Amino acid sequence: MLKSRIIPCLDVNDGRVVKGVKFQNLRDAGSPVELAAHYEAQGADELVVLDVSATRQARLAMLETIEEVRKQLSIPLTVGGGVGSVEDAGRLLGAGADKVSINSAAVRNPDLINEMADRFGAQCTVVAVDAKRDTSQENFWQVMTRSGTQGEPLDAAKWAGEAQQRGAGEILLTSFDRDGTRSGYDLELMDAVVAACSLPVIASGGADSVQHMVEAFEHGAHAVLAASIFHDKNMTVADVKRDLAKMGIEVRQ
Repeated sequence: MLKSRIIPCLDVNDGRVVKGVKFQNLRDAGSPVELAAHYEAQGADELVVLDVSATRQARLAMLETIEEVRKQLSIPLTVGGGVGSVEDAGRLLGAGADKVSINSAAVRNPDLINEMADRFGAQCTVVAVDAKRDTSQENFWQVMTRSGTQGEPLDAAKWAGEAQQRGAGEILLTSFDRDGTRSGYDLELMDAVVAACSLPVIASGGADSVQHMVEAFEHGAHAVLAASIFHDKNMTVADVKRDLAKMGIEVRQ
C-alpha cells in the first residue's frame, strides 16, 4: 500500500516565497532555495513550487528559480505557473521539475492535458483544481483560474474526472475558501472529487494541525499539501510525520 505523502508548498512571487489568505494579501515567507533545502532536511516527501503571478503576468514560471531549487533537492519536485503549451511544460522539466502542474491553460485548452500526457507521461502531468464553493447550488464547487481571480462555468469534481480521462496522473485540489485560513481542509470537496475520479488527490488549503491531515487522508487524499504551518514554524515535517504515525497513518520515515 502506498504511504501517505507530506508535501510543503512554496508559492513564489518575484523570486520570494509568499503566503496569503484566499490567494490575497501576500506576505513574504523567505527564499525558495533555502526553504526547499530546509524542508527536504526535515523529511518532506515531495515539494511543490507554484509561481503565483506567472499566469497574470503572461509568462512562464521563473526557470532560474526552479534550477536553483532543483540543486537543493533529491525528492520529487512539482512546478506550476504560466504553463500554456507542451513546450512550456518541457522547459520546466528541463529546468529540473519532475512534474508540471497546469490549471488556467488546461481550462482554456483541455487538449493540453492530453498533449502533455502523450509527450511526457501521466506521471508528469498534474492538473491543479482550485475550487470555490457555490452556495447557490448543493455540492457544487466552481473551478477558479488565474490565481483565484476568475471563476469558470465548471464543476470541480466533474473537471477532475475529465482530467483523468484526458490522461492526467494526479489532481492537486485546493479549496479557495480554506486557503490560508488554517480552518481545515474542505472534506466535502474532497469527497466529491474522490468520488468523481480515481487519480491520486493532493489535498490543499486550510491545514492547521495533524488532525486536519488525518481527516484528509480518511476522506481519500493520497497526499496533503501545507504551507502556513511550515513557513510559520508551528510544526516541522518531521513533527507531522511522527504524529501521523502515532495516529495510524502510514508515512515514509
